Formats: sequence, C-alpha cells, structure tokens
Amino acid sequence: MTPKRFLIFGAHPDDPDICFGGTAISLIRAGHLVKFVSLTNGCCGHQSMSCEALARRRYEETQAAKKTIALAEYQVLLENNDCELEPTLENRRKVIRIIRDFQPDLVLCHRLCDYHADHRAAGQLVQDAAYLTQVPLFCPDAPITPKNPVFGCVYDTFQDPRPFRVDAAVPIDDVLEEKCRLMDCQVSQFYEWLPYDMGMPLPDPAQMTWNEKQAFLNEHWGNFYQVTSDTMRQVLAESYGETGRHAQYAECFELSPYGRKVTVQEFRDLLKP
Repeated sequence: MTPKRFLIFGAHPDDPDICFGGTAISLIRAGHLVKFVSLTNGCCGHQSMSCEALARRRYEETQAAKKTIALAEYQVLLENNDCELEPTLENRRKVIRIIRDFQPDLVLCHRLCDYHADHRAAGQLVQDAAYLTQVPLFCPDAPITPKNPVFGCVYDTFQDPRPFRVDAAVPIDDVLEEKCRLMDCQVSQFYEWLPYDMGMPLPDPAQMTWNEKQAFLNEHWGNFYQVTSDTMRQVLAESYGETGRHAQYAECFELSPYGRKVTVQEFRDLLKP
C-alpha cells in the first residue's frame, strides 16, 4: 500500500486538531501521513499571558500534539502573528511551498465564511493555492507536485452566505478518547482562553481526572464533531454502513471545486483509512 498524504491548514494552533484530529488518528494508524500547519503563531489567544510567552507556549503545545498522535509534522508559521493573517503574495508563496514540499493527496482548510478574520484569510490563501501549485514558474524554487492535490474544507456551523455542505463524513467514535487526548495538549486554549472567551468558569485541569477532562472537552467543543443532522447521518451510512448509521461522533468535510477534480465518492474514499 502506498501511504496517502494529508495536509491540514488551520489559522491557529489547535484548529487542525479540533477539525481533523479524529480522522488524522485513524489515517495515521492505517499507515498514512498527516501534517498539520498553523498559519499563525497564536500569540493573541489568551486573557493574561504576553504575546511572546504565549507564542512559545502554543508552539510547545503543537509539538506535544504531534507526538501524541505521531503526526509527520506540526508546522507553525511563527513569523505570522495571531489576528494579523492576510492573504498576501508573501503568504501565498509560503502556502504554495508547503504544499509542494509535502506533496499531499488532500489539502484541507477553513471555508471563506467564518467569524474569525484569520480563518477567512487562511481559507483564501489555500483556495488561491489550489490552481497555482501546478504553475511551474510561480515559486520556481519549489518544483510542482506530480499531480494537483484534491482540496476541501473542514466543518463549520456558519449559515451566511450558505451552510456547510457535508460531502464526506468520517466516524470517530472509536478514536474519540485519542482525539480528546490530542485536544488536551492545547491547554492554553481548551482550559484557559476559550472558556474565558465564552464567559465560563475556568476549569483547573491539574485537578481533573481524565474522565472529567474528556467530558469537559466533549461537552463544550463536541459541536465540531457530533452527528447532529440527518444529512450527516445519511452520508455516514452511505460511506460506512452500520458503523455510520450508529456513529455519534464524526468529522465532516466539503469538497472544493478547485484543485484536482474528483467525484464526491472519490472524495469520500480518499478520506477512508
């Protein structure tokens, strides 16, 4: 078997983890290669730390996440500050070079409609790269890939200008605990900044049992990976039969019209371990 290669771009450290972590675990266990990329250093996502200290801490969290699930790499573009990502020519070149260097079969990122400016910029950068990866004279120092990757988007709940389209869904019930252990590496986010930002009492993970941590993570961020619609259920059933019909947790993806053209069925098959 030739291993497939999956490249997941997020705007911040922890974005790939929450949107693709379970699928990544299943794919890695099956012998495939998965790389996560954060297009910013995450230096603004905290209520009390300095930007410099937080950027260092969040990088360390990504490397812990890498070890936890044996990612091929968790790359962080440390030079790009949180809340300042823009779809510039310089950043476009960076994205192109990352794609050409890793030579993925599939590239995923955020959609262009999102609450966070960084997420929108990340989505624009990756969308802009979808065709340009095959243009030899653009970034000629990085040879083009033998074939253009398939491109797609990770799940979101935004409705404007249109709801997310569930083209593929991967059940993750059997790796849910491991996904939570991956998220648990991002302490600064899931136990500190995000609860603070949501107006919640801050938990103390040092005083929590593992079962309490897992329950906390699923309760507050499970909306990213719970099966909540008939459409999700239908796609899961079509792809995984009885396993899909009974799955409670899944990660969903939308096929992009940019990049290599494949059918929805081929997109679903590509995401299977």
